[in-house]
Amino acid sequence: MTESYAKKLTAILLEAITDREPLVQEQVCGALCALGEAQPAEVLSACEEHLWQHEKLAHPYRTMILRAMETVVSSHLSELDKDMARAVIFLASSEMTRVKELVCDWQQAASNVLVAVGKQFIGKVMEEVLSKFQPGALPHYFVVQTLANLAASNVFGMVPFLTPILSTMLPMLGMAKHDTMRVVFCSALQNFSESALEYLASRDQAPDPTVRRDTFAADIFSAYDILFNHWLQSREAKLRLAVVEALGPMSHLLPSERLEEQLPKLLPGVLALYRKHAETFHVSKSLGQILEAAVSVGSRTLEAQLDTLLAALHAQICVPVESSSPLVVSNQKEVLRCFTVLACCAPDRLLAFLLPKLDASNERIRVGTLQVVRHVINSAASQMEVKKPFILSSMRLPLLDTNSKVKRAVVQVISAMAHHGYLEQPGGEAMVEYIVQQCALPPETEPQKPGADGEDLTGDGVRAISVSTLYLLSTTVDRMSDVLWPYLLEFLTPVRFTGALTPLCRSLAHLAQKRQEVGAGAFLLPYDSNATLPSPYAITTRLLTVSSTPYLGGGRGAASLRLLNILHRDIHPLLGQRWATTVPLLLAHLDEHTEETLSQKEWEEKLLAFLRDTLAVVSDNTWICQLSLEMCRQLPCYNGTPQEKNFLYKCIGTTLGAASSKEVVRKHLQELLETARYQVEAEREGLACCFGICAISHLDDVLAQLEDFMRSDVFRKSTGIFNIFKDRNENEVEKVRSTVILCYGHVAARAPRELVLAKVESDILRNIFQYFSTKDPALKLCLVQSVCMASQAICSSAQAGSFHFSRKAELVAQMMEFIKAEPPDSLRTPIRKKAMLACTYLVSLEPALEEQVQADMVHGCLHSVMAVPPEPEAEDDRQESLYLDTMHALEDLLTSLLRRNMTPQGLQIMVEHLSPWIKSPRGHERVRALGLSSCLLHHFLEHLHVSALVPFHNLGLLIGLFSPRCADLWPATRREAVSCVHALLYLQLGYEGFSRDYRDDVAERLLTLQEGLVQPDPAVLFHTCHSIAQIIAKRLPPEQLISLLLTLFESLGDSDKNCSRAATVMINCLLRERGSMLQEKVPEIVSVLRSKLQETREEHVLQAAQHSVYLLASQHCAAVVSSLLGSPLPFDSHTCSLWRALATEPSLSTQVLALLLEKVSRDVPFKETRAFLLSSSPGREATLLPLAATCALYEVLSVPASGPVVLELYPQLFTTLLLRVSCTLGVLLPRSLQAKERRSVGSALAPRSLEPCSSAVDALQAMLLRGGSEDVVQRMELEGGWRLLGSSAGHEEGVTRLASAMARSAGPRLPLVMKALVCTQSSVYETQRVTSTAFLAELLAANVVNDLMLLESLLDNLAARQKDTCASVRRLVLRGLANVASGSPEKVRAHGPQLLTAMMGGLDDRDDPHSLVALEAMTGLARLLDLVERRDLHSVLLHVAIRIRPFFDSEKVELRSASIRLFGHLNKACHGACEDVFLEQVVAGLVPLLLHLRDPQAPVTNACRFALRMCGPNLQHEELAAAFQKHLQEGRGLHFGEFLNATCKLLMHHFPELLGRLAATSLFYFKSSWEDVRAAAPMLAGFLVLHAEPELQPQVDLEQITAALQLLLKDPAPLVRMKAAETLGRLVKFA
Repeated sequence: MTESYAKKLTAILLEAITDREPLVQEQVCGALCALGEAQPAEVLSACEEHLWQHEKLAHPYRTMILRAMETVVSSHLSELDKDMARAVIFLASSEMTRVKELVCDWQQAASNVLVAVGKQFIGKVMEEVLSKFQPGALPHYFVVQTLANLAASNVFGMVPFLTPILSTMLPMLGMAKHDTMRVVFCSALQNFSESALEYLASRDQAPDPTVRRDTFAADIFSAYDILFNHWLQSREAKLRLAVVEALGPMSHLLPSERLEEQLPKLLPGVLALYRKHAETFHVSKSLGQILEAAVSVGSRTLEAQLDTLLAALHAQICVPVESSSPLVVSNQKEVLRCFTVLACCAPDRLLAFLLPKLDASNERIRVGTLQVVRHVINSAASQMEVKKPFILSSMRLPLLDTNSKVKRAVVQVISAMAHHGYLEQPGGEAMVEYIVQQCALPPETEPQKPGADGEDLTGDGVRAISVSTLYLLSTTVDRMSDVLWPYLLEFLTPVRFTGALTPLCRSLAHLAQKRQEVGAGAFLLPYDSNATLPSPYAITTRLLTVSSTPYLGGGRGAASLRLLNILHRDIHPLLGQRWATTVPLLLAHLDEHTEETLSQKEWEEKLLAFLRDTLAVVSDNTWICQLSLEMCRQLPCYNGTPQEKNFLYKCIGTTLGAASSKEVVRKHLQELLETARYQVEAEREGLACCFGICAISHLDDVLAQLEDFMRSDVFRKSTGIFNIFKDRNENEVEKVRSTVILCYGHVAARAPRELVLAKVESDILRNIFQYFSTKDPALKLCLVQSVCMASQAICSSAQAGSFHFSRKAELVAQMMEFIKAEPPDSLRTPIRKKAMLACTYLVSLEPALEEQVQADMVHGCLHSVMAVPPEPEAEDDRQESLYLDTMHALEDLLTSLLRRNMTPQGLQIMVEHLSPWIKSPRGHERVRALGLSSCLLHHFLEHLHVSALVPFHNLGLLIGLFSPRCADLWPATRREAVSCVHALLYLQLGYEGFSRDYRDDVAERLLTLQEGLVQPDPAVLFHTCHSIAQIIAKRLPPEQLISLLLTLFESLGDSDKNCSRAATVMINCLLRERGSMLQEKVPEIVSVLRSKLQETREEHVLQAAQHSVYLLASQHCAAVVSSLLGSPLPFDSHTCSLWRALATEPSLSTQVLALLLEKVSRDVPFKETRAFLLSSSPGREATLLPLAATCALYEVLSVPASGPVVLELYPQLFTTLLLRVSCTLGVLLPRSLQAKERRSVGSALAPRSLEPCSSAVDALQAMLLRGGSEDVVQRMELEGGWRLLGSSAGHEEGVTRLASAMARSAGPRLPLVMKALVCTQSSVYETQRVTSTAFLAELLAANVVNDLMLLESLLDNLAARQKDTCASVRRLVLRGLANVASGSPEKVRAHGPQLLTAMMGGLDDRDDPHSLVALEAMTGLARLLDLVERRDLHSVLLHVAIRIRPFFDSEKVELRSASIRLFGHLNKACHGACEDVFLEQVVAGLVPLLLHLRDPQAPVTNACRFALRMCGPNLQHEELAAAFQKHLQEGRGLHFGEFLNATCKLLMHHFPELLGRLAATSLFYFKSSWEDVRAAAPMLAGFLVLHAEPELQPQVDLEQITAALQLLLKDPAPLVRMKAAETLGRLVKFA
């Protein structure tokens, strides 16, 4: 039977090979391979028979079978006998040549079978193949292809056959007319040649070591003749490429004399293909092989071909490389390989050809040539050794090329030269200079495309490569040290090499360090032998100046300072010790910052301090003068970098300040004035700084030099160098004047204070005054800036108090003219700021200004600054900084004016100036005015001196002006307003006689209230305003109240509504604190208030109304409640706010809540509609009064103040509202309100929905929050309980979650709540019974019930409801009884019989068509089993197992999951010691449990995992139990196939008698409705049979299994068909 069954399985699979799904085909093929693993001969035989018997089988399916055969043959080649091998060979040969036309996949598969067999049976394969490779007839394409592949796969086996093959093949070459055949012949000849060469190379391991090269020479030459002379001329590109691929390896087998003879034709013939093919890799590869063959035989004719060869190869190397095309890159490598061959045999000819090409202007030619030069320098170093001078001299023109690709190539050539000693030759310095030039290129912004050699040249392209090259040559190529040092120093100072400073400094630092290590203490710079080296002064100036912009050029500041430190001995012998301390500090500062965080001003100050320290250490006037001279010389070098030139000017000023020679100082200052570029703003500033710094030590000389310059011809319009162009003349003169004026300002600012007063009017301001009439903006700014500097210098002098400034008023007037001339709608220049700062300093000087002048000055400055519109956010930071500086200047000016009149009247005057801006409709003007007011008030307070107790008569007016601004729309304005009120209250205290350091608790509360003003929430904002009003009321003198109220009344019409509302709040507060009581009729007042609220939307009106209602309800609660309940539903937002006003006081809240509870529970909750009475669909409408009372309850309960009252009425509120929820599920609004509700959905009338159930849920939620049960509300919110509670579908779950939350967080409330709910168990409303039962059932899940001694009464109450007519109530009763297992597990044993009886009754409940009661019973039993007594359980165990078995395959996922999980618990309860009768149930459940591991529902699979883990011990087999425990843990991934395989193996090993039963059960699931289970069933059957011993075969009906699997192969699901095919492969056990 074995043979027939194996063949039958194979036949079934072979029939299934025609499946329409490719994946199934692949699985069938895999199954065939699996069968072949066990029975290779049988499978191969069956496949062979099938193919012979099914001649018409389509070729795609024949291909699949042949692929399976190839796999089997490859795996079991050694087991294959000769007969089978012969049969397979014959079949494959027949399949391969069945049709003459090419069907590649099919014939290739057959060819692969032959090649696979040929690895072992080469003789038989060759016999069969050669039988179809007969002389005189053109063979099949794949016959030749098979021979070619055999040659590649079995070199030692095939080479002995090559001679007869070649002999037979040669005549065929002439018969091949189609290009396809010719291509395959070429492929064969290529493989034959490569195999022969490999054979010859490994002759010592070959079976026939006598084989020689000349064995094949004649035949190869004959083939070569046809390929080269005939086929190479074909128009078909594919053929030409095949020919040239073959010619390469064939050339090595040609006789030497023939190769020599053919080279004159062969090389041009191959080279000609370059013109015919775009992809030339194969041509270049073959050419390289031919050249190697020619060189190996010492060809003499090669020399004659060199020019042509070189030209063709050069053309190829010049083709641009695309990195995305691997063949093009490979072609370049092959071409360079050809050049290497030629360089080794003919270096002179190669260079004679290449070097002139470097002079070509074409980019590609030059780049390609440079690439070849670099390659031969590296690959033919010995041949190029004597050619170094020629190669160096040929680089002259490439060095001048500006093309970036050429530059990259040149840099790469220079790098290669450096490694091979070229740069040490004459002319090498030019190469170094070139590298430095490229390092100096500006950084490129666009990323470069990949370069010609395929490298990724992103970033800065040429520059990046050059920088890298320079550093590598400096640090890694030892022979370059003497070439680069000190030569690189010559590139430090020239401007054109500025971009290269960072890499230069790094390389120089490395080289210098190496030299220091060799010769410690020696000078590094050999000036005696290198006259072109820069001087120490030049190096110092250059490196210090470029360090001022330290992050440019990749961090040149740090690199420059490090190099400067290393060269300290050469700069000056005394500097070493000091610089060893100071330079690291500068470097550390740079390390701590980035380009964004570094303060340029602070960094320049550090560098100038470093320079001053250096000059002090040197203390040599000659050295200092030389340094200053070098600095002046280098100034023009920085014309293109204004910032660095500005810094250099400061360095010059610092250096001149240290010089002791006045003549040198005067001379340099004169030269600076004559040579400065005045049209550049940065240079004007730099020159002025230079003069200012120099004036610190040489004030008289500086002033004298400036005086001389102002008298020179430069300042005269009629003469001088500017007279050439008159228009330019005036402009240039203004620039010169601006600079000189700025110089005077800096001189005044920096000169010693003790010397300034004597010079300021006579020498400085005298020269400034004559240019005030200018209209030039730059000169105007310089004038203002210089006046500001001079004024500040005067004020900071110790003698400023006694200084009488005679021209003060004139200067102030001029500053105001400048301010008024500025555009009112923009702030673009610092003229305002500088002018106001000047006025600030001038105000404090004597004599004092007149009052009108002061008023005009304040008005003009305020108008110039306050009205400027704020800049858009997108503006740069400089604009924002200018605005802030200008505001600070205005603040300082006003403070300076107030300081001169520190009285209430003086303060009132300043505030009156600001008052229009404080009330401005524009927010930015208000915030600026309040900020200035706050500053003035605090300054007034800080400097308050009260000599007598006098009234602060304008306190009310000022507080009335500022206090409403506490609610301004702008947060900054609010903050400043509070600050103003705070200051005013302390001013009042000061005038009442309190000391300045006194701290008033009431006034200090204002500061804590500022936090409330930050919030945009109006409620918080106006509550804070109310508190502010209370503070004001407590501290305001009685006589000021009227003025304050009058001022606040005026604020009611404020354009800012927030301020208007704040005024209302403050008025109400003041009136409450000091007003009289009101008595009015309640209904009328409520009606009037509601009508008022409907007429207006002002918040302060609403607040007043709320307060009134509160007062009324305190006396007439029932009347107010009745009146408000009569308001139309839904309550509008104003009515809601009135309800909330009733909850502000506990005694009132108690009355209101009691009245509302009565309204909710007194009337029926709904009435049946007519539609409901006439049809079966529900239709109920809510009654009005309970609905209105529910909405009112929500509003009252939502107020925090109602908390104490809610605690008192907690049980009544909770029970009433919970049952209100249950009886409004699905209840509609009254018809009169339905249309109104729809209309209000899109409006703002109703803050909440009027839907009856939602309103009840909201009220319950609010009640719990107010009753201290926030945790209950939060837990319900997190768990989605509120949403469930209000929905008909989820109400039960919502009640359950509410009960759970109550048990956890509100335990002490439960006794009274439970008592109230128990009373509702007999309610006429079914929904209320369900709700109360669900709540009480869930309470049993909590231990708190036991703690409160409620368990017994709860159990009795629930047990009494077991016969309720409602199935939901019966189900919830079972849930509650099972909950005892969670809440009070220790009580289960005592009530075990009662609980089990209830559950068994639930399993047998016949009145529930959906089995939901049974589901609850199964779930409850699973929870109780572990806790009941064993004797109680024993009697029901078998009954339960039998009763739940049908649910395993239920269509409902819940029933499947619960029944399987309960089955697991039943097994767990047996503790591995079950009786035989129950063991029978365990065995019966194994197959369903294993297969439902593939159930589409996760709960079912998890239940199966649990059940199988529990079944393990009862099977009384440790290994199987351990496997279940290991693989089926929760959350662990499961490879089902591996697990099933292992399980079946264990089952068959230890329970072989179960084979038939398990297999038969699995057959039942072959028809399962779930695809995954249906796919798992054949897997189970297959694994069982696979692991069964052969003697157990009678237990299994293999025919039945095979037939069932055969049917599954036609299943509509591809997965099922795949698994069926896979299982058929596993049935090999019985095959």
